Amino acid sequence: MQHDDVIWSIINKSFCQYKSQTKTQKFCRNEYNLTGLCSRASCPLANSQYATVREEEGVCYLYMKTIERAAFPARLWEKVKLSRNLEQAMRQLEENLVFWPGFIKQKCKQRLLKIAQYLTRMRKLRLKRQKKLVPLQRKIERRERRREEKALVAARIDNQIEKELLERLKRGTYGDIYNFSQKAFDQALNAEEVEDEEDEAEEEVEGEFEEEVEEEMDEELTREFVAADDFDQSESEDEAESDIEDGPGGRALTGGQSPDEATSSDEEPASEPRVRVRSTRRKPRVEMEVETEEPTAPRIRQKLKA
Repeated sequence: MQHDDVIWSIINKSFCQYKSQTKTQKFCRNEYNLTGLCSRASCPLANSQYATVREEEGVCYLYMKTIERAAFPARLWEKVKLSRNLEQAMRQLEENLVFWPGFIKQKCKQRLLKIAQYLTRMRKLRLKRQKKLVPLQRKIERRERRREEKALVAARIDNQIEKELLERLKRGTYGDIYNFSQKAFDQALNAEEVEDEEDEAEEEVEGEFEEEVEEEMDEELTREFVAADDFDQSESEDEAESDIEDGPGGRALTGGQSPDEATSSDEEPASEPRVRVRSTRRKPRVEMEVETEEPTAPRIRQKLKA
């Protein structure tokens, strides 16, 4: 038989594993306690007829205990699922706790209201964007950093080994027989193709630059700059050349001129040598023309004999 008063006297005056006492008040850690306080009315162990409201994974349940099931601990608590709607859940409480004490009915309603309120706040917080606090694991970070450094060093060593083997392959150090992976061979071929393409592009650019330079040089060579004095000198030289005769006698005889006049003109002193300068495109060259006259003594003797 269960005696509530005897159980409470033992719990109140002696040890209870759910009791937590402070300087001002006593609290109860039992999961079926209605108020969380250690008292005669709210103790689930010292009351044979007891009811409470609990929340499991966002759903509220009504737990009820009666004295008829005290002999069966596995079926001691009757579990009733409550609706998510607060008004319907209150009606369910009224229907299931019709003949129960008013203290238990009032505390069950109050507990249901508090649970519904904090469930609503939880749903709102989930919908809002929140910052996630991630703890920093210093040891794991240091370990990963060391591993990365070791992997980088190993990769550099592998690259150096690969370059050395490729250089030996080009030099033909090991002869014609090689046993290496197809992947490394393909990578080497691709690298050589890229280098050949870059060399061709550089040669094309250099050829275009050289052609442009040659064209500019040709344009500069075709251009000639002549001063005004050169123009006057060339005109005077052309006129002088038209008056000169091709024979060794020097000057040509014009019509109506007598041989005496010609001899007199021949007896005149020889003019100064003329200098003709022709400008060339690259190197200047000087041409000199000198006129000489034959002795006139034989001609004078012929005139005297006549």
